[in-house]
Amino acid sequence: MELKEKERTVLQDLQTQEKSCVEKYKRYAAEACDKELRDLFTKIQEAEQKHYDSITGVLNGGEVPSCDCNDCEGKNYNPSATYDKNEESEDKKMDCFLATDCIGSEKLVSSEYNSDVFVFGSSAIRKLLADIMIEEQNHAEMLWKYKTVNGMA
Repeated sequence: MELKEKERTVLQDLQTQEKSCVEKYKRYAAEACDKELRDLFTKIQEAEQKHYDSITGVLNGGEVPSCDCNDCEGKNYNPSATYDKNEESEDKKMDCFLATDCIGSEKLVSSEYNSDVFVFGSSAIRKLLADIMIEEQNHAEMLWKYKTVNGMA
């Protein structure tokens, strides 16, 4: 598939964003105090890597991966509480900061996909970007559920 210059530029910007997310989740997994949050960061990092790989494949002229745009990971995520709701430990404060920062990132990235999807003439690429947008929203939901169950929201 031949990409137009604007499509290529948008995909390169999204690729950069995904690479940054992969690195952020990797670092935050190492910094998180709670194993539940470390595991969540690692899971999201793997999803962000898949996003990066999908975009890279499209940029390199590969086939657009098929998607179903019906991800329910956020809805089905039920984290266990590690922290007491009234606890004010430094570990809890650190984990709250990390989770809150990532929710902000997910919101921004999701809105980029929401806007950028309209640049593309290919319905397969639009569907891929819409699927990634849904997954980004699910990441934010999972992080919010983590914060809520741990008395951080």
